[in-house]
Parts: sequence; structure tokens; C-alpha cells
Amino acid sequence: MSESGSNGSGRARGPQSGGQGSGGQGSGGRGGQGPRGGVKRNAQGRERNRGPQRSYTENAPSQRSRRADPARLVAFEVLRAVAAEDAYANLVLPARIRHHGLDKRDAGFATELSYGALRGQGTYDAILARCVDRPLDQLDPAILDALRIGAHQLLAMRVPAHAALDETVGLARAVIGAGPSGLINAVLRKVSAHTLDEWLELLLRDEPDETKVASVRYAHPEWIVRAFRQSLVAHGRPVTEINDLLEADNAAPVVNLVALPGLGSLDEALESGATPGELVEGSALSSGGDLGRLASVRDGSTRVQDVGSQLVARALASVDLAAGTGAGGAESAVGGPGSQAGGERWLDLCAGPGGKAALLGALARQHGATLLANEPAPHRAKLVRQALAAVPHEVWHVRTGDGREVGSEMAESFDRVLVDVPCTGLGALRRRPESRWRRTPKDLVDLGPLQRELLKSALDAVKPGGVVAYVTCSPHPAETTAVVSDALRKRDDLELLDAGAALDAVSLTGHLEAGHDLTAQLWPHRHRTDAMFLALIHKKA
Repeated sequence: MSESGSNGSGRARGPQSGGQGSGGQGSGGRGGQGPRGGVKRNAQGRERNRGPQRSYTENAPSQRSRRADPARLVAFEVLRAVAAEDAYANLVLPARIRHHGLDKRDAGFATELSYGALRGQGTYDAILARCVDRPLDQLDPAILDALRIGAHQLLAMRVPAHAALDETVGLARAVIGAGPSGLINAVLRKVSAHTLDEWLELLLRDEPDETKVASVRYAHPEWIVRAFRQSLVAHGRPVTEINDLLEADNAAPVVNLVALPGLGSLDEALESGATPGELVEGSALSSGGDLGRLASVRDGSTRVQDVGSQLVARALASVDLAAGTGAGGAESAVGGPGSQAGGERWLDLCAGPGGKAALLGALARQHGATLLANEPAPHRAKLVRQALAAVPHEVWHVRTGDGREVGSEMAESFDRVLVDVPCTGLGALRRRPESRWRRTPKDLVDLGPLQRELLKSALDAVKPGGVVAYVTCSPHPAETTAVVSDALRKRDDLELLDAGAALDAVSLTGHLEAGHDLTAQLWPHRHRTDAMFLALIHKKA
């Protein structure tokens, strides 16, 4: 790998690959050559670095960086906020990039370093545990975050090893202290002794458990590996796709854009380097950068939204309620964008923060319908109003209240209802890299009753002859098919429409192959979308 992409800080143009497993290190090779182990300490327990064979980096002590490189500092601050404040990386990162005034190239470096270190945390911790002389939970959390940042540079980015070592030590000296920087230097020198592939071979050589192997190799908790295997089977996919799914979770996601139908345009985004989307009309793909510089993004007529979310919203809007159902009717009720909806009332039951509500509002305007967007949290309801601001106000209204009460307060009032329930978010791990380490199986248990209550409310709120779209950003059967099956079992006035056919009808390809048993599941490794689940439930007239 050429060093031609790096600057004086060892800055490279990007990662070696989209995710874990590349194994290359950049042309800097292995940094910190010298004796392995045998660390000497003085009376205060501090490491000594004396003699011509003891340099931990290629620079002499007086030449080592004592400053924090701004891009690496941003990554460190993001990891600290995630760990110490339970923050979300996708919310913290843009603010820190703006605060430190990073240009486009440094912002890209900070983004890959932040997300990469968070995504690969499980793998890097397994490696670091072999290089530290104490359990990792006994390290100061700030030191551990610095080590993860260094490990990602050494093992998965095109950063020369000497630069990764020197700059990470400089970061530690500036923000943690001179004492811990010696420990960080020594540990990262050990990390640099092997490539990622070599480390994985050492860690997994004698491990017979396939789940543990996949957990370490692809940096997912074991329970999520098991859950994804179960999810693939539940939605009609072969379990042999598990490694492809886990690997797709580790790929840096492409930013998806949507121009609100009839209101927005992608021209500005395309002129700025975006490419037309291949799955859904009115979408585009962007390599990132500061999209806030685009006037169409600032005014809300063009929005950042995963194409999976675009597809499920369009599928709901396009169901032809006038077609009827019955024998063969599940498919015949799936229409195109011109299906009759004049005068209809639509409901987004769990609207915050407003992305799907904005798209539904624009679609409702085209169809001559109106939209009620419900959100229980006042601060999120404000975000919904902001998201809908680009849509003429006569089309929509925002209600702040408990979605579980809408079904009883406004029974049989709506023709189309979207209920995008709170879930574990296992389908968006590539976009929310910290989530995989936060979620636990208990979350499935805790969220189940809420999901069922919200679906019941949606079914009570829809008119006879109307349709409810039950949506989750999770493929787990406990949050998808099990919830839908429970609802169908308790009532005799419901039936499933063909959700797979509905997605095909609004996709540019026309054959997503996402359907199974009348529900539909999108996948990162097959569709390059979040793992969105869709069930279309028709209330019989």
C-alpha cells in the first residue's frame, strides 16, 4: 500500500476497506520496533525508556508530538462522549467537526476513525487484552478509548505505523497526560507487531465455537450474531449469509438522499457529486461531506434518509385501497404511485424525529390527502415540525401525545397508518456503530409490550378498508413477525397484504426479493439498506 495518501500527521485518504478484516497496515509497516516486553519501571512505577534499543516510536523523545492532531482529537472526543455521556456518535461527530474547523479531508479521516473504532470495539478489545498487563476494565476509560483509536489506525486504516503511534501518543500527552502516554505507546507497539489477519489467527486458532469466532472476527456481540442467524431463517434467507450480513454492518454506509416528491430536486446534490439512487425514485447516493452546504438540504426539500425508509413509506402510500382483497386480493391491492387517495387521512403514529413523516407529507400532498404526525416527546415533536416545514402547512398537523391513546381517541379515523415502532435498531448498526455494544437481549423483552400496544392502537385507528404499515428497523423476529402474528391472532378483521410485492411496485428494480410469507425484510448485505421490516395489515371492510 503506497504512502502517497498521507500527510505529516500520517493522514491517509481513507480506510483500506469498508470494514473490518482487511489486515493491511499501510507502507509504514510495523512501527515501534524494539525489544518485546521486559518493560523497566522506576520507583514510581513509571516506564523507563533508556538506551538505543528502547524507542517506542521512530522519533526521539524530544521529537515526539506533544499536541493533539485535530482530526484524532475529534475522534477521541466522540468516543469519550459515547462512553461517558451515553451520547450518539452521529449527533456528536458533526458538532465536534464544526467546533474544530476541520476541512473536508480531515473531517473524512475523523469520521472513519470515530466510526471505525466504535464498530470494531469488540475485536480491538480482544487484541488489546493480549497486549495489556491487566484486565481492560481496570484501565482508565480515556486510556482505553485512546488505545482503540490507535488500534484502528494500525490495523484498518492507511496510516503508517510510526505515524499512528506518534500521533496517538501526542493525543494522549495533550488530553490525558504524560504518564499514561507511555503505557499507550508500549501497548500500541505490541499491537503493531501483527496485522489484523495475524491477530485474528492468534485469537481464534483454537476456538471451536462458530458464534464466538464470528463475534471476534466481525466485531458483534455474540447475542447479536445468534439473533441475526435466527432472523435470516425467520425471513426466508439461508443462515449461510450470516458472515455477509455481519461484514455489511461494518462497511462505512453511503449517505442516502431523497428529494421530497413534488417539492424538492436532486439537481444541486447531483452537481455536487452525488449519484442517482438505483433502488427508488427521487433518491441519490452521496459520499458524504458537509451536506448542510446544499441549499436544498438546508430548506428541507432534500433530506438525508436511508433508502429502506424511503421504500416502506412509498409502499404504504401506494397501496390501492379501492382494489379490494380476498382470493388473490392481497396482490391486487398493491398499486402504483397513482392509486386513488383523494380526501384520505393518513397517520404517522410514531413520527419523531420526522424523516418518514416528511416523505409521507409530500406524498399525501400529491395524493390530495392530509397527514397527522404523532410524537409523544415534546422536543421530538419539534423536530417533526421542522422536518415537515418544507411541506405546505395545510397538508399536515403534529400532535404531541401518547401514540397508544390515538386508537381509542380517534377510532377508525384514518385510511393509512404508519407505525414505525421503537425497537432495538439492530437493522441500523452500520449507521449507529455504538448501538451494538449498548443493546442487550433484555431490550427485546422490554420493548415487546410497547410495540404490541402501538400496533393495537394503529389497528384501532385505521378505518375498515384501510391499511396499517407496521415497520421496524430490526430484523429480529421478536420485534417483527412475532408482533404481527400476535395482532392477527387476536382479531378476525385483519389480513396481510403482500408487502414484498408492495416494495417491488415502488422500487426501480421491480424485484427486490425481500418478501417472505407476505411480510418483507430488507438487508444491508443484499439491498444496501438498513434492515427495515414491513408488514401491511389490511382491516377488512
